[in-house]
Amino acid sequence: MRIEQLGDGTPEVAVVAGIHGDEPCGPRAVEQLLAEDPDVERPVKCLIVNEPALERGVRYINEDLNRVFPGDPTAENYERRLAHELLGELRDCTVLSLHSTQSYARPFALVDRVNAVARSICPYLPVSELVETDRFTKGKLISHPHTLEVECGLQGTDEAAENAYDLVRGFLAGTGALPLPDGENPVEAGQRDEVSVYRMDQPVLKNGGTEFEVLVENFTSVDRGEPFATSDGSQLVAEESFIPVLMSAYGYENMFGYTAEHIGVLGN
Repeated sequence: MRIEQLGDGTPEVAVVAGIHGDEPCGPRAVEQLLAEDPDVERPVKCLIVNEPALERGVRYINEDLNRVFPGDPTAENYERRLAHELLGELRDCTVLSLHSTQSYARPFALVDRVNAVARSICPYLPVSELVETDRFTKGKLISHPHTLEVECGLQGTDEAAENAYDLVRGFLAGTGALPLPDGENPVEAGQRDEVSVYRMDQPVLKNGGTEFEVLVENFTSVDRGEPFATSDGSQLVAEESFIPVLMSAYGYENMFGYTAEHIGVLGN
């Protein structure tokens, strides 16, 4: 795990990249930030986590790191030891964790539950959607206090890396680590876009099959009776209305993604 710091003192703000080795957008954004070496108003810890997986271009070495938190320092499994080490580095920090997805080109944010951190920082980010993952956080870093996760865009694309950099800059502005651009009003900067809030409800299982296609757009409501995907050429139809989140054909092995419900707008 590579650990770098911007500014002097004990960091209370951290940016985490490279939890998954097949998601290079976060490390690219962190590398760009470190190369610029901006003058920060609060010290910032930058972490590129799963370096062996990144070098190989694979999601993980032994086990998905984002399923084994809080980890175990005595485990034989590499990722379990790494999870424990990472949490030690993040103690007392407000955290941004950078990811990418196969499901959605635009960036969006996720939290365990909407809290003061999400309410204060999300308006500084270039996102229009915030997903409350609620009961689907077991073993994930997002369950760590004061942690905000972002999906930066489509996995492996330059656009995701560009989005990741913008998300990092927004996060650092929202935490007071970087100043706002000259002449920008703090109130206006914190209210750039309306952020719709969704809550995950149920996983959408594949239930067999080998060839899949998703027919709907994430964050766009699917009506009851509407086809939402195909499995081996057969249409799958919604039994109830839902909003798809993280839905993709091959992003998960045994499911397409999740149903969600719209629960409000941030700040309302």
